[in-house]
Amino acid sequence: MKEKDIMEQAYTFDTVAQYNAFNNQETMHPMVSIVDFSKAHKRTGSRMTFGLYCIFLKEVHCGDLKYGCNNYDYEAGTLVFISPGQVIDVANKTDLYQPMGHGLVFHPDLIKGTSLAKSMGEYSFFNYNTNEALHLSERERKIVFDCFGKIEDELQHGVDKHSRKLIASNIELFLNYCERFYDRQFITRENANKGILEKFEELLNGYFTSAEPQEYGIPTVAYFADKLNLSANYFGDLIKKDTGKTAQEHIQNKLIDLAKEKIFDTSKTINEIAFELGFKYPQHFSRLFKNRVGHTPNEYRNVNLN
Repeated sequence: MKEKDIMEQAYTFDTVAQYNAFNNQETMHPMVSIVDFSKAHKRTGSRMTFGLYCIFLKEVHCGDLKYGCNNYDYEAGTLVFISPGQVIDVANKTDLYQPMGHGLVFHPDLIKGTSLAKSMGEYSFFNYNTNEALHLSERERKIVFDCFGKIEDELQHGVDKHSRKLIASNIELFLNYCERFYDRQFITRENANKGILEKFEELLNGYFTSAEPQEYGIPTVAYFADKLNLSANYFGDLIKKDTGKTAQEHIQNKLIDLAKEKIFDTSKTINEIAFELGFKYPQHFSRLFKNRVGHTPNEYRNVNLN
């Protein structure tokens, strides 16, 4: 493939073989590959749509992804996670660059019927934005290469009846390590996270002191994540790991606190209070209040005012 053929184009990769060909790799298994990007041809920016799961170990300064990280906690590399259906842009639009780093690419069909298929939805980092990538220490980078090496060894062994189960098990082990690494990253970025938590609280207070609840209803986790330029999954995980409560629980706590204050105003009916807080149906408000407080709004009012 000539360099001109891969410049300024859009690509769709639905099979491992297609992505291997693009990166000048041999296809050893139809549904999974360990990619060495140093073997790929030089290229400029392009848009890529994936029908595959991809984990890229991106070396520093080797073609920044759009919305890419501005600051690196570590210099040993960055892991970026892509799930089927996602689109990424590579920002180098003018100069040719040599891709560097490695990647694990696998088709969704590879894990069907395996234990990994049942737990795949738990790896929320596949739905993080690329600016929420995982920054690795040198030790963590070595673990990543060890996991990649085990998968590559299995590919070298050749395909037999045990291959899919063993490969899926090694991918699951690798993803479990990534969960541990992300937990570490949330801790090492504690100062930055505090700013996000404070801003979340400000946004939460601002929303409920405005007319927005009556106009737009109860805010979602995705609403606040968008305001903070974060993916809903990353924002939710950050809040949960830092406070022990989910972002949804924080929103509901704010609702209940405000509801308790409003219930003491006997000039308003419970239905009016529900609508003021953003509930479309008052019975939903009463159900939430009963679940969280132990009394219905009317019972709470009667107990505290009599």
